[in-house]
Parts: sequence; C-alpha cells; structure tokens
Amino acid sequence: MKAVSLFSGCGGLDLGLERAGFEVVFATDLDPFCAASYELNFPGVPFYEGTAGDLTKELLAQVSKGATLGPIDLLAGGPPCPPFSKSRFYRTEKPRALDDAVGEETINAYLSVLRDVRPRAFILENVAGLAYKVHESALELILDTAEGLGYEISKRVVNAADYGVPQMRERFFVVGMLDGTFEFPTPTHAKEPGSTLENARRLPWMTAGEAIGDLDTEENADDTGHFAGGKYHDLLKEIPPGDNYLYFTAKRGHPNPQFEWRKRYWSFLLKLSPDLPSWTIQARRSNNMGPLHWRNRILRIEEVKRLQTFPDEWQLSGTIERQWRQVGNAVPPLLAEQFGRALSDQLGMVESYDQQRQAA
Repeated sequence: MKAVSLFSGCGGLDLGLERAGFEVVFATDLDPFCAASYELNFPGVPFYEGTAGDLTKELLAQVSKGATLGPIDLLAGGPPCPPFSKSRFYRTEKPRALDDAVGEETINAYLSVLRDVRPRAFILENVAGLAYKVHESALELILDTAEGLGYEISKRVVNAADYGVPQMRERFFVVGMLDGTFEFPTPTHAKEPGSTLENARRLPWMTAGEAIGDLDTEENADDTGHFAGGKYHDLLKEIPPGDNYLYFTAKRGHPNPQFEWRKRYWSFLLKLSPDLPSWTIQARRSNNMGPLHWRNRILRIEEVKRLQTFPDEWQLSGTIERQWRQVGNAVPPLLAEQFGRALSDQLGMVESYDQQRQAA
C-alpha cells in the first residue's frame, strides 16, 4: 500500500509505516536537517524540502520524477505541535491554535493535500492539546473538512507507553477512512497488568532502565559533555530518581527548601527513574529541563533514540541540538508501526470484501 508523508521530520512515523507494510512514495519537510536525515535513512524516496502549503498534484508528480503517484492508500503526518501544546498555557503572549500563523498554515496545508490526493485513509498525529476545548476550532476544521470529503473519523488520545514505548508520551490521533471506521490497535502494555480484565493479557510498561541501561557504564557516566543542572547540579544529585525540583519544597517537608511549590515548569530538574518509563522527550535539549539521566547528566542522543524506539543505526544530521530536536519531534516508530498494522489490516479487509462483492 502506498503512503504520502507530510511534516516527515527525520522519519519516525514513516519508519513505523514501512515496517507495517506501507511504501512511502513521497515525503516532505521544511527543515533542511530533517531533509538530510531523511535522505540518509530513506534513500530513493522522493522528498520535497519546503512547506506542505506549496504542495499541489502537479508538484507531487514533479518531485516524483514525473511519474504519476497513482491511487494513494494513506496520507500521514503530524503538523507542528507548538500552537496546541501545554506551553501555550504559560506563554500567554503567544497565539494558539488557528490564531497562530504556523498552526493555521500547517493544518490547512494538510487538509489541502487531503483534498487533492483523497487517499483511502489518513492519519493526523499531534499533541494531546489538540483535543482540548480551547483548541476546538482547529479540531472542528479538521473533522468538518474530512467528513465533507467522505471520511469516517476515529479520534483518541493514546499513551505511547501502552504500546511498548519506554516513554509516557500522550498523543492525539485523528484517523479517517473512506470505507469503514478505523478501530484503534489494542494496547499491548499497561501500568498495572492484570489490575482489570482488560489489562489481564498486557505486559508491564517498558522502563527507561530496560531501554537504555546497557548504554551506560561507570567509565562514561560522568561525561562532562553532558553536564546537567548548571548552578543547580549539586541539588540535582540529591533529587531521587523519578522526582523533580518539588523534592526541594516545604510542602514536601524538605528541611531546607530551595523552591516554591509549583513555581517552576514541571520538568525542571526532572530525573528519570530506571524503574519507570521516561517522561515525554521534548524537542529541546536542556541542561536543567528533563527528563535527565538518573546519573545526573543530560541524556545522550543514543539514549534519546532508544527512548523513542529508533534503531541504534538511525542516522541524523546536524549538531547534537539539531539531532535532539528531530528525535524529540518524531512519532515513536514502534507506536507508528502498530497504528500502521491496524490500518493495513483494516484496509486489506475492505479491499478483500470489495473484490468478493465484485466477483459475486
């Protein structure tokens, strides 16, 4: 089955779709470092470096070396998330949702390609904030446009940890099909397996320790290139794994409080626990905003890739900060694969039914 990819980044969503049996026949992203990374990992896939708003049927064909793309089974992509993120609740000076020029342009660009290509199905992925009431104008635009084109819509916030990703990462998925209604893949993991009948057959959440523990040794644990905490480094060392700056507050009973209760962003001095999944990997590398390693340092790119379920051999272009941004913005390939398999199976069932009906 053929897929067109928008806002492709370094290819996390596309890697998962390929593993699920889709062939990505066109990809695009505005960032030149993403474009370079994509070429390293998907050589030969036609790629347009530019805005999705530029795309037309003619440009798609031109970038694809003049060949017609033919019928497309899937359109997939995650428009940039900052206009819908939690940070906009704190950065009140910045516009949100469709009032943000980036949000308005990218959502409309996705919908424009959906109209032109009209695939059998589409996946639109974003932060959980897209589902918040304060952003309902953007979601209504997506739903109204897709339904007007004949798609049946399924939507849900999912936690990547429930699908085997060693990271508590909530994302909102909108999935549409022209024939049938998409059924979300059944979670494979649970925080408390066996706690309910539904969780009875699920595995426990994958932990950060299971994912990256083998990458850390006593010899490289104090790598000064990954120094964390800045002037708060000594405080960071006292914070227990799995905790953050709130450990040093009077409300927690600390004898020598250093911070006021909830006066900092929640990820400030946030430290991983080897016995829990990671918290959401952010797109920005920081020396005091976590998740930070339980050995009191910034995570290495090799570790961030593991926590996002990229293979160790995945190639990235640019500086460490550029690489981090690419990985932090990506859809975890393992999560994408499970959604891709569910879609592939369901599209295949529709196709098989149509063939049987025509034969009859």
